[in-house]
Amino acid sequence: MFNKKMHASPIRIPTDSSDTDWDSCFHLSHQTKIPAHQQTYELYPSDGSGESEEDTRTKEEKSIDCMSLPREKLAQSQKKTAELIKEKMNIQANKELIRCVILSRIIFGEEHWKCAQALANLAYGYLTLRGLPAQAKKHAESAKNTLLTWKGNMTSNKETKEILGALIMLYYTLGVAWLLQNHGKEAYFNLQKAEKSLKELKELDKGGVYGLQVSEKDLTIALGRASLATHRLNLALIYFEKAIDNVIAAKGDKTSDLISLYEEIAQIEQLRRNHDQAIQYLQQAHSICVSVFTEVSPKTAETSALLAKAYAMSGEAQHRDAVELYFIKSISAYHETLGPEDYETLTTIEEFSKWLIQNGGKQEAYRLLQVSLKSQISYRDCSKKVAETLYNMGRIYFAKGELQKAIPLLKKCLMIQILVYGSEHSKIRETKKILSLLQRASNSLSRSRREAIPGRKSPICKGTEE
Repeated sequence: MFNKKMHASPIRIPTDSSDTDWDSCFHLSHQTKIPAHQQTYELYPSDGSGESEEDTRTKEEKSIDCMSLPREKLAQSQKKTAELIKEKMNIQANKELIRCVILSRIIFGEEHWKCAQALANLAYGYLTLRGLPAQAKKHAESAKNTLLTWKGNMTSNKETKEILGALIMLYYTLGVAWLLQNHGKEAYFNLQKAEKSLKELKELDKGGVYGLQVSEKDLTIALGRASLATHRLNLALIYFEKAIDNVIAAKGDKTSDLISLYEEIAQIEQLRRNHDQAIQYLQQAHSICVSVFTEVSPKTAETSALLAKAYAMSGEAQHRDAVELYFIKSISAYHETLGPEDYETLTTIEEFSKWLIQNGGKQEAYRLLQVSLKSQISYRDCSKKVAETLYNMGRIYFAKGELQKAIPLLKKCLMIQILVYGSEHSKIRETKKILSLLQRASNSLSRSRREAIPGRKSPICKGTEE
């Protein structure tokens, strides 16, 4: 229960493979599939008569002039893309990346590595700017064959470096896209290729790599996550330790960049059952949160909740006070910054209540759940959180033997669960099972009490007297 937040939450992302932005722009450039060196002669077709050397040179100069406009447009579009990304205008930036691909096809031809580089940039844009892994994978795969084929025919050192940089971005994009779609094996395979390309580029640059869109830190973290997704915990730990060391070397040990890394490496340590080490990492994350965001902030509230659950997962009796302290800190910070109705506030209250119930604090848990329920009903009566709260309150009354109070709470919980999940969900089967048990116990208790009243006949014999 307590590792709910420690596991990477599933990311909801569109998976529609349609790409309307791309299609609307691309249909204008189908005529550009002819390589650029052939397009020169298409622009100025021969009339069949012989040409002087001077005439040929003049036409070549005109051809170069004709291509200068697309080159200028490409430079402008590349510059505009960078500006839009800086201003966080992601959709507009992505459209500019599409323009860059079209202009690259016009200038270089579809089979040129620079066109493939533009496609790799577009794929990376779909991943990082739009969060659309299906589109990212489609464009990355389109670019891959050209880059790999061209890599074997490189002539200049500069060209080699640019192609390797494009391959790093391309394989990183494919790796993270697969990871977002919960395919850890494919993700790790592609990220390993990105790592290999980065190693080649370092050797070429004699150790110094500059100007890459995908940083070594980003690649290392992605490899760590892919290792975790494939249950290679020791390998995941190595990657995250490396990422942490790199960040500390670059930005110091108090940078906010370390917070998420400490949280993720703590998750790995919990899965390895090294609870004390997990707690230490989360304490470091919490300390940075307090110094960067202050004690009362959503981010600090999040790390407080993670720390509370880490202490709880240790199962150590001496950590009970720490569990309560950090849960209360988290709920208080969420309540003050996000409000009592916010999902994070309500979720943390639920988790704290469950822990209290398991550790003999039923009365305190019920009080928290009552307050939580009032906040939820004030803005949405039928939701997963309301159903969960009613379920937990019913279980508390059940545990205390107060069946007549538990039954109506669980009935309302069941009604909401059916509306929210449908009639076949596992949660509904569980609630029905408990409710059936409670009703049988309640009926049995009622019969026993009626039979105990002097002169009252048993309801079992009612139908036999006629």
